[in-house]
Amino acid sequence: MANYNVIGFVDESKGKRGLRIHNIPVLGRVDQVDSVIKAFDVDEIFIAISRISGNRMRNIVRLCAETNIPYKVVPGLGELILSGGRGIQKVRNVAFEDLLGREPVAINDNQVRHYLINTRVMVTGAGGSIGSELCLQICRYQPGQLIMIDQCEFNLYKVESTLNNEFPSVKKTILMNDVANIQDMDKIISTHRPEIIFHAAAYKHVPMVEINPLEGIRNNTIATCNLAVLADKYKVERFVFISTDKAVRPTNVMGATKRAAEIFIQSLSKKTITNFMAVRFGNVVGSDGSVVPLFMKQIQKGGPVTVTHPEITRYFMSIREAVQLVLQAGTIGDNNRIFLLDMGEPVKIIDLARDLIILNGYKPDEEIKIEFTGLRPGEKLIEELLIKGENIEDTCHEKIKALKPLKIDENIIKETTSLLQDAILFYDTKKAIETLTFLVQDYTPSKEILSLINSKKPLKNAV
Repeated sequence: MANYNVIGFVDESKGKRGLRIHNIPVLGRVDQVDSVIKAFDVDEIFIAISRISGNRMRNIVRLCAETNIPYKVVPGLGELILSGGRGIQKVRNVAFEDLLGREPVAINDNQVRHYLINTRVMVTGAGGSIGSELCLQICRYQPGQLIMIDQCEFNLYKVESTLNNEFPSVKKTILMNDVANIQDMDKIISTHRPEIIFHAAAYKHVPMVEINPLEGIRNNTIATCNLAVLADKYKVERFVFISTDKAVRPTNVMGATKRAAEIFIQSLSKKTITNFMAVRFGNVVGSDGSVVPLFMKQIQKGGPVTVTHPEITRYFMSIREAVQLVLQAGTIGDNNRIFLLDMGEPVKIIDLARDLIILNGYKPDEEIKIEFTGLRPGEKLIEELLIKGENIEDTCHEKIKALKPLKIDENIIKETTSLLQDAILFYDTKKAIETLTFLVQDYTPSKEILSLINSKKPLKNAV
């Protein structure tokens, strides 16, 4: 900051107009920033506002962009804490996460440390976006052993390299396995005896799972059911299942498979010492398959940026925030609960596209075009966070809510999941979808799925 000469402030507070702060004048309102920079020959703008709404931040960024001079963000308190104070050495470019306008998450570090320190922790899907961030944050609390499982060799290599560099003293076990292989998982859990399992492994790309329904059911539902049974068998203390808002009244196979897994672990948790829980949240900025990296690639190529529908909205949060709240949810002792993270306000995808174009220094609809491509198979216009009949309760953390468990017939759940396994074994897509629809009664199959199961052509799927 020593290389900058601060000319003045712009602020929306009427009480600050005409004042001097540390002998630096308040020159006007935020919406006057363009005239201020011209009057005082300003070279750069710093945005230094904490606890700001997403809409307000996006408006400020648009005003700054219209000045055609560089603008940056001064790190907030939460960012400084997580960076160990290093963030104060320099300002940075505006990131899309800034436009969400979310306050820094405050978790109870002592509670999280208490259940993670010197503990054997397993993370499935450890090479993915959520799984790798889980591993990174768990290592901050010095677990006794971190057991990382993923199918992808390269992703495992990347996360292992990062962790070895940042946390060399943490004992790590790197396992390249398919979580749907119950024999492998039995051997792994019986050998390493994890005390906590974070189950993040899943297929999450809605259109891809829609055209590969059997594989989606195998990986998202059956693998979760089997892993939960093994957690009960080997008396794992906590089992935290990473779910999704797409499990709410699903219109796609991916959401239905996640909801089916939620139902199964809720039914199992009635007769076990294992503390089973699911954590349900929406889209994570920058995660694998997220729309943000796709838009960035399209912008770098000069467009067009493709949006499925002008009215489509989604909930967003950062990977760091999501994982912090997942770890905090793990401290809450209520068994048989689905936890719901505070996702803030929904964001229109068309606004997201325009914001990203502006952040990259272009004018939306002029220099970078936006095209509408139509909703994809199984895609909703608006994602929901609650299922009808679910009662929401407060928890000890203001950003985490708990859903009261529904009454579940354990025998019906076991019979249904057995039918799903048989359907996968015999490549019977029609039977699998019918069974999934019976188990998840709010599930409405897409027209593409209905066309698939009513087709006279042989039904095949990669299993």
